[in-house]
Amino acid sequence: MHYAGVDVGAITAKAALLDDNELVASAVIAAGYNRVEAACEVLAQALQQVGLEREDIARLVATGYGRVQVPNADRTVTEITCHGRGAHWLCPDVRTVIDIGGQDSKGIAVNGVGKVVDFVMNDKCAAGTGRFLEVMAHALEEDLARFAELSLSAQRRVAISSTCTVFAESEVVTHIAAGAPKAAIIAGIHEAIVARVASMVSRIPVREVVMLTGGVARNGGVVRMLEEKLKRTILVLPEAQITGAIGAALFARDG
Repeated sequence: MHYAGVDVGAITAKAALLDDNELVASAVIAAGYNRVEAACEVLAQALQQVGLEREDIARLVATGYGRVQVPNADRTVTEITCHGRGAHWLCPDVRTVIDIGGQDSKGIAVNGVGKVVDFVMNDKCAAGTGRFLEVMAHALEEDLARFAELSLSAQRRVAISSTCTVFAESEVVTHIAAGAPKAAIIAGIHEAIVARVASMVSRIPVREVVMLTGGVARNGGVVRMLEEKLKRTILVLPEAQITGAIGAALFARDG
């Protein structure tokens, strides 16, 4: 039997397919304006990888901001619950999940069976999210894909003191005008986002093992600085961006 999870977030749509207890396919695409279309397309891409049709899926669970826009979903589950469940399935020793997505960031405490026991969430400001990094990359006229590399190469970090994305962007412009090295500015941007996330996560019990999920998990600069700030090793798996979709698929499998 095959089960599907579709996670439609602020920036990307993700799909994961399970065959009982094995992840057999996954896909990630830009969410765009039409969330219904994105949900259909990302699921179709995952199905194509294993030669299946929509009719071959026993159950489909939707999660994420756009979960109510996923056509023909059998059930919707919050992304916090799905990230906790997906993280536990990937690594049963996980007790803290930090999810940094495009529009929000979350700290999730889970127990030994992957159930959420506490959580905190930043959904009121772009600071501490992937959107913050995108805005800063635009201000610096730099490819976001190179941000981690440049931050890790910096000899120093300039201070970005504002917790507001708009004001932080103004600070970046000021640093550029003052002739600060681009790598130093980018390192300071990473430090600012990490400080915001670490402050939020400190409001729940941060216990080992700590896993980072979401698209920002691919940014090695954020990972390293978050480890420095929390004084803990951060687990980042290849499935980091699809963890919520995996959790949704697990809920689909278990009914």
